Amino acid sequence: MAIYSGQYVIVRLRHSKLLMSSRMLRTNGFCPDRHDGSAQLVCVDPVHVREVWPLAAPLIERAIVTTGLTAFAAIEHDILVGASLLWVAWNGRAIEAAACTSLQQTDAGKVCIITACAGTGMKRWLPLIRGIEAYAQAEECRCVRIFGRKGWARVLDGYEQTYAIIDKRLS
Repeated sequence: MAIYSGQYVIVRLRHSKLLMSSRMLRTNGFCPDRHDGSAQLVCVDPVHVREVWPLAAPLIERAIVTTGLTAFAAIEHDILVGASLLWVAWNGRAIEAAACTSLQQTDAGKVCIITACAGTGMKRWLPLIRGIEAYAQAEECRCVRIFGRKGWARVLDGYEQTYAIIDKRLS
């Protein structure tokens, strides 16, 4: 069930609400009542993220534990205070995937960073990255950067590994 209210589309998800800005509606052609099994990208409004976070947090935590690139508590804090955005792939019945983004100003320009992403049924939601790319472009970012496993570069069109993280394990 969807309720269209001014600037946001409110989608009832169990006992939570997912909200998406009207700019993302135009970008993605989001259809909240779709139940055909295909996933739709939803950017959760920071005002309501605490309602959705318990459903998405296990996916984000799984991504973070897999890579060890950051601390789950830091990502969670940034999401809950609105410093980062939570995105979900919603199929009309459940969240299939979740991702977090943050905007970072570098000396070379603004960058949209996908700090974590995980889910099931990747083939259904992987193309939704175009919605995050459109958001980054609207925010005048020079690129979308992913912190994650090397495999992302193989499955995402147009992405390339530009730098490396080099570790030496200490005993």
